[in-house]
Amino acid sequence: MIKKYLLSILSLFLFISFCYPVNAAQQTLGELKSEYQKKVDEKAENDRKTAEAKAEIERDRSLKLQAEKDIAIAEAEMEDCQIRIDESNKRIEELTKEAESILLYLQQLQGENAYVEYISGASTMTDFITRVAAVEQVSNHIQTTMKELDAEVKKNEELKKELEIKKQNLQQKAKEYEAAIAARVSDLAGYDKYALDIDTQIKSLKTKLDDAKNRCSKWAPEKGDSAVINIDCVEPIYDAYGQVIAVGNDGWLKPTNYGIITSEVGARWGSYHNALDIGWSSFEGTPVYAAASGVVSGKISQYSCGGNMLYVDVMVNGVAYTTYYYHLLRFNVNVGDVVTQGTILGWVGGWSTSYAHGGYDYCTTGAHLHFGVAKGFYNGYSIPRSNVITPPGFPNRYGWSYSSRTDMYHG
Repeated sequence: MIKKYLLSILSLFLFISFCYPVNAAQQTLGELKSEYQKKVDEKAENDRKTAEAKAEIERDRSLKLQAEKDIAIAEAEMEDCQIRIDESNKRIEELTKEAESILLYLQQLQGENAYVEYISGASTMTDFITRVAAVEQVSNHIQTTMKELDAEVKKNEELKKELEIKKQNLQQKAKEYEAAIAARVSDLAGYDKYALDIDTQIKSLKTKLDDAKNRCSKWAPEKGDSAVINIDCVEPIYDAYGQVIAVGNDGWLKPTNYGIITSEVGARWGSYHNALDIGWSSFEGTPVYAAASGVVSGKISQYSCGGNMLYVDVMVNGVAYTTYYYHLLRFNVNVGDVVTQGTILGWVGGWSTSYAHGGYDYCTTGAHLHFGVAKGFYNGYSIPRSNVITPPGFPNRYGWSYSSRTDMYHG
C-alpha cells in the first residue's frame, strides 16, 4: 500500500514537473484576477465611447437636418430670384419694343416734318417748351426704366450666384455631416460588436476565474494568488491502478475519426480565418475529441459567430497551446475539466445551429468543425493572429481528407 502511495506521489510529481513545466504561458490566480478586472475596466471605457458616439451622432443629425432646411430655403430664394429675373427681362423686352416703336414714330414724324410742325405749332413759348419736354420725357422715362430693370436683373443674377454658392456650401456641409454620421455609426457598430465580444470575454473570464478559485482553494490553498492555475490547481486523474494519468502530451491526434478540409488557415473573404474547417457530407453529431490532453479553459454558448465554442489549454512536448473547437452541436465538458485525448468534448454542429437553417450562428451554413491551434494560453478569446498555427498533423490544403485520428492525409 505504501509502495502504491509512493508511486502515485512520484507519478504526480512527474506529471507536474514534466508535463507542465513553468513557463511564461502559465497563469497564476492573481494574474487571472487582474486580467478579469482589466476587461471590466475596458468594458466601462467601451460603454463611455458608445455613449459619446451616440451623442455625436445625434448632434450631427441635427446639424445635417438644419443644413437640409437651409438648402431648401436657399433653393426657394433662388427660384424667387429667377422669377424676378424672368419678369424683369420680360419687362425690358416690352420696353425695348415700346422704345423702338416710339423712336420709329419720331423718325417718321421727323421725316414728314410732323415733329417740327408739332413743336413749331406751339401757340406760346410755354406750349413749345412743354411739347419738347413731353417728347424727351417719354424717351427719358423709357431709358431710365430700362436701366433700372437692367440693374435689377444684374442684382438678382448676383444674388442668384450667391445663393448657388450658399447652396453648394450647405450641400457640402450636409455631405460632411452625413460622412461624420456614417463614420460614427461605423464606430458605434464596432463598439457594439466589441461590446458583445467584451461581454462574452468577461463572462468567459468570470467562469474561468470562479472555477480557478474553487480548484485552487481545494488543491493549492496555501499558495493563494501565486498558485499557477494549470499546474497547482489541476485535479490529478487516476487510472484503475491508482496511477496518475499525465495530462501532458508528446504528440497530437485528429479531433475526429474522419473528415475533409473545407477551408484553410489564412486570408479568406477579406478577413483572416484562424482555423481549419473540417467538414462532413454526413449529418451532424460526429463526436469531437480533444486533439491533445489538457484543461478546458473556455466555454461559450450560442455565440453569433462560432456558435458553441470550446477552448482547451494543452501542453505538448513542453510547449503551451490553446486549442479551440467551434460550431459544436452541444458540449460534453465544462470549464476546469481535465480532458484526455480520449475525451469527447462535444459533437459537430453547424447545420441546425446555423442562422440559414433557423439557428443562431451566422458564420456557418453546413455541418463542420472549426478547429484551431495557437501557441500560448489565451483564456478562450483574443487569440493573436501571429500565434495561430496550422494544427499539427494537418496539411493546410483544401480537399485533403483523413479516415482515422492517426491517419495521414490523402488527396
